[in-house]
Amino acid sequence: MLVRYDKEVDALSIVFQSTTVTTKPLGDGIAADFDAEGKLVGIEVLDAAKRFGSSAPFTQVQLQGIGLKAA
Repeated sequence: MLVRYDKEVDALSIVFQSTTVTTKPLGDGIAADFDAEGKLVGIEVLDAAKRFGSSAPFTQVQLQGIGLKAA
């Protein structure tokens, strides 16, 4: 999974799987990416800091219930 915030364009993206996608708008400035089989593989939020009140939420990421595999 890749979580990325681009402060220059104020966009937050969460990519669950890298693949060729079809993007469908969900609402004003929010879009979902789907793979060829219709599975959700990503989400993008435009004007993210404006929507959340600031970019402060993007300075720290917490993972819960994520089991990491040993290399």
